[in-house]
Amino acid sequence: MTAPLPDPDLDLRFPEGFLWGGATAANQIEGAYNEGGKGLSVQDVMPRGIMAPPTQAPTPDNLKLEAIDFYHRYAEDIALLAEMGFKVFRFSIAWSRIFPLGDETEPNEEGLAFYDRVLDELEKHGIEPLVTISHYETPLHLARTYDGWTDRRLIGFFERYARTLFERYGSRVRYWLTFNEINSVLHEPFLSGGIVTPKDRLSEQDLYQAIHHELVASAVATRIAHETNPDIQVGCMILAVPTYPLTPDPRDVWAAKQAERANYAFGDLHVRGEYPGYLRRTLRDKGIELEITEEDRVLLREHTVDFVSFSYYMSVCETATQEAPAGRGNLMGGVTNPTLEASEWGWQIDPAGLRTILNDYWDRWGKPLFIVENGLGAKDVLVDGPNGPTVEDDYRIAYMNDHLVQVAQAIADGVEVLGYTSWGCIDLVSASTAQMSKRYGFIYVDRDDDGNGTLARYRKKSFDWYRDVIASNGASLVPPSQEPPRA
Repeated sequence: MTAPLPDPDLDLRFPEGFLWGGATAANQIEGAYNEGGKGLSVQDVMPRGIMAPPTQAPTPDNLKLEAIDFYHRYAEDIALLAEMGFKVFRFSIAWSRIFPLGDETEPNEEGLAFYDRVLDELEKHGIEPLVTISHYETPLHLARTYDGWTDRRLIGFFERYARTLFERYGSRVRYWLTFNEINSVLHEPFLSGGIVTPKDRLSEQDLYQAIHHELVASAVATRIAHETNPDIQVGCMILAVPTYPLTPDPRDVWAAKQAERANYAFGDLHVRGEYPGYLRRTLRDKGIELEITEEDRVLLREHTVDFVSFSYYMSVCETATQEAPAGRGNLMGGVTNPTLEASEWGWQIDPAGLRTILNDYWDRWGKPLFIVENGLGAKDVLVDGPNGPTVEDDYRIAYMNDHLVQVAQAIADGVEVLGYTSWGCIDLVSASTAQMSKRYGFIYVDRDDDGNGTLARYRKKSFDWYRDVIASNGASLVPPSQEPPRA
């Protein structure tokens, strides 16, 4: 009997050298908000994340002021990541730790020395660093004095900051990202762009001008990186949200396309180096005339990124024909997909959407892709296990398994994927809600939403699971069981 041909839908192979790891952000893990010469960032006045307006000054209810105390516990935490077999660790550098106000001419040596120590630990364990230059951490002074990225002067401040990082760490760090989820500025201008003007009073002219300034700054950083060390790889970072039409009605199809273009634009500019026609029309229709210098155009055109990275948590639907509820957790707009389940925070769970976005981005840009955020926020419960306290987080294992199977499928489709860093590989303070209870990690951190707890670290069930996935280079993943078609 002839052996059956292998089912292409079950190809779970990952390439040799695939970068397995996890991701964090300085403001969500470091704490020590006023130590080591650090200045205030926008995060230090956002005790409720994006759920409430910022405060005038830091308040005791802001969990990010201490976060999980990575600033003092980094060696312990990196050792735990190494125990899982991490090949790469994504972290960000807090801009206000290097330039406390953001507009100084000289950096803060204490801040630079801290990240030297972090890199020392990573090197000791053979873990590749992946560094985000700006991850929702605009210095508060730049926000309040200049209205953030609405002011062109921030390009120069960012250039000085980026140059400082590349000169200090350019021989130690190969992979860099410029701005985290840069397209999120469309929806959260203070969080993403340090723009103090309230959303309801911020003109679209100023918003799109701020976006332009960020894009130029990203190109400047890319130029400096390549001049500093030609081996450096610089990526952009996009909040990826595949958007499906709610119905086959052509009006819904077009609405979905327009929504996706709002996100595509940021990748198009980073990869192709010029404003696409659809974006030029959008600006024209809105009556927006951007101030774009010839130098800006040259920078964008000549200093494009080496790879495209993105976060992926959910997909959404769009409609122009139906009355439909917006998804409770949809930070980027869109309406609820009636075919999908949702997390406790209303984020719809769509593993196949990850394969879709990988193929979509690869077909569109032809650049290597890096999944730098993906994970499930959930209310974990600490229980007694055979080796001490743990969390029986089978729900997280299932979520990540099903998403990683789709990554393997995309690789089998011919997509070049550099690596995968799960979001919040150790529990951290949520960016959107500023809660500890929205946990993503393989490592439980003993702290609650009121700030109580010992900060002790405990391995969850998913810790061992992810260690096995990495050790087997994905071979331990399990194809999801096939459900019968919906009636």
